[in-house]
Amino acid sequence: MRLIHDTTSAELLPVLDNPALDEGSLSMLLGRKDLPGEFIQQVLLRRRFLKSYGVRKALAFHPHTPLNEGIRLLRELYLMDLVRFTLSPGVPPDLKIKAEEQLVAKLPQLPVGQKIALARRSPARVAGALLAEGHPPVVKAALANRNLTEAQVLRVLARDKLSPLVVQSIAHDPKWSRVYNVRIALIRQPSITLSTVLSFLPELTVSDLRELVAPGILPENLRHYLQAEIQRRMRRARTPTEAHPRGTPTPTGSTGS
Repeated sequence: MRLIHDTTSAELLPVLDNPALDEGSLSMLLGRKDLPGEFIQQVLLRRRFLKSYGVRKALAFHPHTPLNEGIRLLRELYLMDLVRFTLSPGVPPDLKIKAEEQLVAKLPQLPVGQKIALARRSPARVAGALLAEGHPPVVKAALANRNLTEAQVLRVLARDKLSPLVVQSIAHDPKWSRVYNVRIALIRQPSITLSTVLSFLPELTVSDLRELVAPGILPENLRHYLQAEIQRRMRRARTPTEAHPRGTPTPTGSTGS
């Protein structure tokens, strides 16, 4: 233990040729983030160490592992270790993207139980992919995932042929149903209910309502309600002017001193 923690990085290279160095000790040693790239390269060259999953995992997580080797090592990580990698601070963006791609590629083969566990704590991109699949318990877990972002929810709602269950789950979610851009995206979904749309209308701007009533975006019956809302707002906006024509003084409240 003292060798692992007290030896300077410059003095560690000879340790790799010590017959007493086992995979467990090397894995612990690789937990030191101050190890130089030269040391990591020498570990990679000693293939006997790479038979250990613990060593491969430690190398994958180490910030000084070369990018090409890091990508290769990611393919060998177990599912939840891959999740932990994507959520680790300081992970290079290229490696983070590769790790997320691997997770998304694995999703179709996973049992529902694993998908639920993954939906609860995965990065935003993976949570969005799980949300879009439409399995009820997975959808619930994904919507509660603290890593899920507005951008990913909007990407899900932009999909064609999205499950009505996903649409309704988002529409009734206490967090996401309050997000303005999510409401706009929900209205564009064919399976959204009229009652939900009507509950959203008072919060929408006239400019967004006018964009939504453009031909080809919404069904005609829904366009009718939105057009009626636009007309109601226009009438309400005109009322003060009609009640107090230009040049007519309006009463003001008294001001106390």
